[in-house]
Amino acid sequence: MPREGYQEKLDALREDVLYMSEVVLERLRQGLEALEHKDEDLAWDVIEGDGEINQMYLDLEQDCIDLLALQQPVAGDLRFIAASFKIITDLERIADLATNLGDYTLEAERDLYPDVDIQDIGTQVIEMVEQSMDAYDREDPDACIAIGERDDDIDARCEKASETVVRDLIEREVDDETTEGEIERLMADVSRLLLTIRDLERVGDHAVNIAARTLYMVENDDQLIY
Repeated sequence: MPREGYQEKLDALREDVLYMSEVVLERLRQGLEALEHKDEDLAWDVIEGDGEINQMYLDLEQDCIDLLALQQPVAGDLRFIAASFKIITDLERIADLATNLGDYTLEAERDLYPDVDIQDIGTQVIEMVEQSMDAYDREDPDACIAIGERDDDIDARCEKASETVVRDLIEREVDDETTEGEIERLMADVSRLLLTIRDLERVGDHAVNIAARTLYMVENDDQLIY
């Protein structure tokens, strides 16, 4: 492969990874919207759209393998291809978490949790993924470090939200007149919300993973990799 063609393939890989992130983020936004409005049609769109992202992942995985096998890149190019491969794995897993939101929408019976702002947490983790992908695109190490620091705030918010569900809301909803069936339905909704909080926290973790791989790609610095 001529050097010009090799560089074009590297550039195309970067563009394709960025495009995959746009599709995944749109699925995540749709999952949050479906959950907020209990929109079952939109939830099904998110669930059924997961196959497209899985195929996108497999295609990009093959592109990375071909570049590694055929070109035997070294130094910066090798780190770029390896980072891109790791990043598409994180993106595919974020898409799986978006699919979970679609599933939770179909399972939800009622909105019990006015004190837990799921949408705001979702907005924050979406911004983290956007920033991590922008750092990848611009090869910005400072932005990578900032994303790692922001994750601490998300973790704290998710922990507080989970505590609110378990302590305050259950205590407020259950009394001596609550039937066993009502308790079972309440526990199902509580479990669903705790899973939603956990999944959004994991999206933030994947954003940090993307930043970590980008930092390693740019500066050969593994401080964010864990």
